[in-house]
Amino acid sequence: MPLRLVFMGTPEFSVPTLRAVAGAGHEIAAVYTQPPRPAGRRGLELTPSPVQQEAERLRLEVRTPVSLKGAAEQEAFRALGADAAVVVAYGLLLPVAILEGTRLGAFNGHASLLPRWRGAAPIQRAIMSGDKETGMMIMKMEAGLDTGPVALIKRIAIDRSMTGGELHDRLKEIGAPLMVEALARLEAGSLTLTPQASDGTTYARKIDKAETRIDWKRPAREVHDHIRALSPAPGAWCEVLIAGKPERLKVLRSAEIEGSGEPGILIDDELTVACREKAVRLMEVQRAGGRPTTSAEFLRGVKLQKGMSVL
Repeated sequence: MPLRLVFMGTPEFSVPTLRAVAGAGHEIAAVYTQPPRPAGRRGLELTPSPVQQEAERLRLEVRTPVSLKGAAEQEAFRALGADAAVVVAYGLLLPVAILEGTRLGAFNGHASLLPRWRGAAPIQRAIMSGDKETGMMIMKMEAGLDTGPVALIKRIAIDRSMTGGELHDRLKEIGAPLMVEALARLEAGSLTLTPQASDGTTYARKIDKAETRIDWKRPAREVHDHIRALSPAPGAWCEVLIAGKPERLKVLRSAEIEGSGEPGILIDDELTVACREKAVRLMEVQRAGGRPTTSAEFLRGVKLQKGMSVL
């Protein structure tokens, strides 16, 4: 018979899995998501998370606790009498009392090939490190950070031009049917759990604003990986002189180019910047307050010439 579940997730990444689990016929006793956050240009409007919006569309009960550490919240969770919890990018720490608060445990959809890239930003870190593949894993959660045994794996290649946004969208779509398959096996009593490898562990720390600025003193390959990993958000950036004033320019797409010169100097009139090794051509950029444009469109309105500095 269908499982009685608690779903726990917050961003858009989680929505396909919520939709797929509900569509598979399982009973969702409640949906846990982070509380509405300020949004809009002035940050005055409280906006529900994408998961809350989808849950309300599906007419599911929504709970938005600030924390799950309190005894009252933990008891309210246990009182749901769920068979299992499904967790996808929830964003809050799950205490042991929550992990053990269902009959069969909590199962997480994680966007990496564990034990590589445990932690908060596995998609961006995989691209920034030049990984050739990644994937989605369904794991049974335990107290450690993404240390639990793995149930199912789906691998995908990371193309050299793929951005963080594109990889995010690909993984969220393959993660949904993978979770449904795991739940079907759990329901049938045939879900096999395999301990993670003891070596090859890396940690995907949260992206810090301080690391978003482009460093042209790095090799072109690393600069390119940095740019595409952070596209479209939060976005890698540099500064260019426009009408004699420095202006921040977000770089959304780039390409590795043969070329040389002092790092940070334009080596042609096509927005190609020299790096420590080779060069990077900026293919898609965005001025502050503007829309994304191709480099050719950008250069029609801005005079940037060979020999100028990009900071």
